[in-house]
Amino acid sequence: MKITHSGTRVLSIFGTRPEAVKMAPVVRCLERTPGVESLVCVTAQHRQMLDQVLYLFDIKPDIDLNLMTPDQSLAELTAAIFTNLEPVLKDTRPDWVFIQGDTTTVMATALLAFYHRIRVGHVEAGLRTWDKWQPFPEEINRQVASLVTDLHFAPTEWARQNLLRQNVPSEKIAVTGNPVIDALQLVAEKPVTASVRSLFQQVGLPEDNVVDRLVGDTHYPRLILVTAHRRENFGAPLEQICSALKKLAEIYRDEIRIVYPVHLNPNVQEPVYRLLGDYPNISLLPPMDYYPFVQLLKRSWLVLTDSGGLQEEAPGLGVPVLVMRDVTERPEGVEAGTVRLVGTNMDKIVTQVCSLWKDPEEYLSMARAVNPYGDGQAAERIVQALLKT
Repeated sequence: MKITHSGTRVLSIFGTRPEAVKMAPVVRCLERTPGVESLVCVTAQHRQMLDQVLYLFDIKPDIDLNLMTPDQSLAELTAAIFTNLEPVLKDTRPDWVFIQGDTTTVMATALLAFYHRIRVGHVEAGLRTWDKWQPFPEEINRQVASLVTDLHFAPTEWARQNLLRQNVPSEKIAVTGNPVIDALQLVAEKPVTASVRSLFQQVGLPEDNVVDRLVGDTHYPRLILVTAHRRENFGAPLEQICSALKKLAEIYRDEIRIVYPVHLNPNVQEPVYRLLGDYPNISLLPPMDYYPFVQLLKRSWLVLTDSGGLQEEAPGLGVPVLVMRDVTERPEGVEAGTVRLVGTNMDKIVTQVCSLWKDPEEYLSMARAVNPYGDGQAAERIVQALLKT
């Protein structure tokens, strides 16, 4: 596919749902910017979960590599990206490649762009735990990407400091906020559809409880939204998480609804369905599209997660987050008071949830804390930083 060059050509490359959500506002902003030619390539590292975000934000990829295969190893995926993406770079000849976050797609794309002497812009640059095993493989993916990035779009000042610590020149860093807040605001404002109302009924949740969770009303049930799928939590840690959810379901019975969209990985599916499948106030759902997930998040009393993006999204809607990990690359939320690290120990998780339940002031101190991850204008700042180069 030979393309005639016109203006500054930016090729945005992503492969998973979280990447697509965070890149969607950036792609939309690039498309309406004079002097910028925007192209999109998807690796489809996660096929189905990616497609629904593309549809939601009306993004039509110019190139779709469709690389997802069952039980694909990290090595196999990396090799496939190298092999299939190289001809795309040769044909499109971009001035810039934009990547987001810390997936295998990000790491492989950054290296390939470096091989072809193409400048790299890294959205959500500078996140660090300084522990190469947590999260795995994301911590190394993002550090590799940083080594070859030419323009780092750091979401916060803390992320900027991490990059400076690794000798990235300050003029190559722009603090922009995180475009996930741009995307969240767009989707949260959409009206509730009939299918989402049906979902509420399925999980036993009244549609009108958005405000009740904030004011400490006795209106029940309260929704606890759960995501847990990190590789480092496979095995005993995930079983501890499930035991905590069982305990909470038993303690509060009709007072809560636990909703857990379960990742398709067999290492997650098997223990979760085995341990939690028989509890009437626990709803185990297939992986959810982004739009209904945000509508559930809006109505949540609390989030329990080992994910990264939810640590940014939930505070944007005033929902406290307990992170079921020992370390986080997003300490800004911990410092702001929107997020707490609780690890994967059953007793600690249960104790923390019960504490928030019993003490409305403690709960509201988290729910009303200022979200440190942005104001919904990150995409505009990213494009403006590009134009200044």
